[in-house]
Amino acid sequence: MSDLTQVELLWLEKRIENRIRFGRIVEEKILDPRRRVVSFAPGSIFAFVRWTSNDFGTVISRIDILRAVATGQRCATVPYVRPGGDILLRLSGWPKVERVLQLVDVIEALGIDSADAAPDYWHHVHNRLSVNEAPRTYTKSRHQAWLHRQRIAP
Repeated sequence: MSDLTQVELLWLEKRIENRIRFGRIVEEKILDPRRRVVSFAPGSIFAFVRWTSNDFGTVISRIDILRAVATGQRCATVPYVRPGGDILLRLSGWPKVERVLQLVDVIEALGIDSADAAPDYWHHVHNRLSVNEAPRTYTKSRHQAWLHRQRIAP
């Protein structure tokens, strides 16, 4: 059994798009031109975006920011993710998904890989957007504080 978290990605033009927005892929397997499986190492953080439409428009817009788990660790089940993950953020509806994607862009504009951002920040964003409040902006000083906490706490 692999210790990697696997995510099945699918793309059907104008119908379904399951994609990774950020994260460090350690393995990739192409199943066919429309499907592939990517894998993440335990502890790594990634964003999984799902979008589905029908003849009348968008049906589902969802983003999950997850931490990959090691074999035997507790995890939540998420469609297309095996075995599952530690959910840091889970939002649906295009306005909320779009806002999370904008926050990811802001973090990356600072020169920080979103996969390295503090997991607590993603919890904060989830909580604030869930109640239609504006989340705090992630800053370089917040990131430095997170890196410092990682060094001093095992």
